[in-house]
Amino acid sequence: MVTFVDRVTLHLRAGKGGNGCVSVRREKFKPLAGPDGGNGGHGGDIVLVADPQVTTLLSYHHSPHRHAGNGGFGMGDNRSGAMGEALELLVPVGTVVKDADGESLVDLVEPGMRFVVAPGGLGGLGNAALASPKRKAPGFALLGTPGWEGDVLLELKTVADVALVGYPSAGKSSLIAAVSAARPKIADYPFTTLHPNLGVVQAGDVRFTVADVPGLIEGASEGKGLGLEFLRHVERCTALVHVLDCATLEPGRDPLSDLDVILAELAAYPVPEGQTPLLERPQLVALNKVDVPEAKDLADLVRPELEARGYRVFEISTVSHEGLRQLTFALADIVARHRVEAAAAPAPERIVIRPKGAEADFRIRVEGGTYGDLFRILGEKPVRWVQQTDFQNDEAVGYLADRLNKLGVEDELFRRGATPGATVVIGEGDGVVFDWDPSLTSTAELITAPRGTDARLDGSGRRTTSERREQYHERMDAKAEARAELEAERLTEQSWDVEDDE
Repeated sequence: MVTFVDRVTLHLRAGKGGNGCVSVRREKFKPLAGPDGGNGGHGGDIVLVADPQVTTLLSYHHSPHRHAGNGGFGMGDNRSGAMGEALELLVPVGTVVKDADGESLVDLVEPGMRFVVAPGGLGGLGNAALASPKRKAPGFALLGTPGWEGDVLLELKTVADVALVGYPSAGKSSLIAAVSAARPKIADYPFTTLHPNLGVVQAGDVRFTVADVPGLIEGASEGKGLGLEFLRHVERCTALVHVLDCATLEPGRDPLSDLDVILAELAAYPVPEGQTPLLERPQLVALNKVDVPEAKDLADLVRPELEARGYRVFEISTVSHEGLRQLTFALADIVARHRVEAAAAPAPERIVIRPKGAEADFRIRVEGGTYGDLFRILGEKPVRWVQQTDFQNDEAVGYLADRLNKLGVEDELFRRGATPGATVVIGEGDGVVFDWDPSLTSTAELITAPRGTDARLDGSGRRTTSERREQYHERMDAKAEARAELEAERLTEQSWDVEDDE
């Protein structure tokens, strides 16, 4: 049975905005008192909240599909629709939120942090809000937009001060059980620990947390074993404790070779940019199981070589608790010094939120097709406006055309070489396809000449007066010649008739 989950994919759907209302106020003696359609309510957001009482993502593993409430429709008498109910999802402190492409969105490292991962849709405006001096009684309203829908990845990285690393069955779980109130599963076979365990240790005036991750084996960086999968829980730790088994009975193993294997696997693990590599952090060595006579002799033998490598070495026993006090106080000293340094460090750079209006409102991409060029309009505003338009209402379609024209879409289409009747698509994919019928204010807008030329300066091709007069005389001469030929033929026929009578 699954009891711990540290990575899960959520399928989210934020609430849809409610549609605006089309209504006309009717009172006694005022049968048409003006529009009074209310606005639709906004859709509910989906918010992630870092909660220190939550330690696993297990609940989202069993039910990954979550959705927020939809906004209510607007009503007459200027009554707005109800707001959609927001959905708050509690996640452990230390949860990293990533999008479907693996890009990090936010790191919830502080208790109480909130992040709107799926914003709800906007409610549509009613005809009362759309009224203006030029459009006093709109016969349409805007539709609500759909909320954000997609997948996000939640990845838990345990927030702990000290991490215990080592081979399977080296005694890491026994150590965390001996120095804290944690009660992990302990057994005499490898890979007993299947998920990280956390324990709180009090050493003098310093309180810190210790994380026990599943054991590492040689080849873990290539996918063997379980440890590398859980090394993300070591990323946030201040110090590492190498727990080495001095009483192992496996052939070819000893504390020094175990340490070399663990160091190689830690070096192969990439940490996020800006964080200290694992092997550059403070490291201590704990020679475990010295309550066994043979293990005590082995610990005395390898200790000088470990100290020669620069490690502080502690001989401990989780059974007799030998050396545990010295180890915990040494860790407390490291954690306390790190906290002082972190407090004295300069404050992180403030996040600057730039308004969306600083970016281009739209862009046009020309795509070649079988039947000619296709002009695709991309941008948050045009796509949202299309979503808000009821295409069964001609007045609403005209309002959309006015908004696009005011945004400068038509001018940009002319600049990109579009002609009346060209195929235009708004949005990615299939989008909304229509044949472009520009709104013209002068015939100059249809002049599309190559750069450096002006078609208006070219000759118009109209005939001058002298040319028209010359062509007129030519036509008259041709008609006179035709009449003369007819007259000659008539006289010839008459002469034949006279000769026949004689």
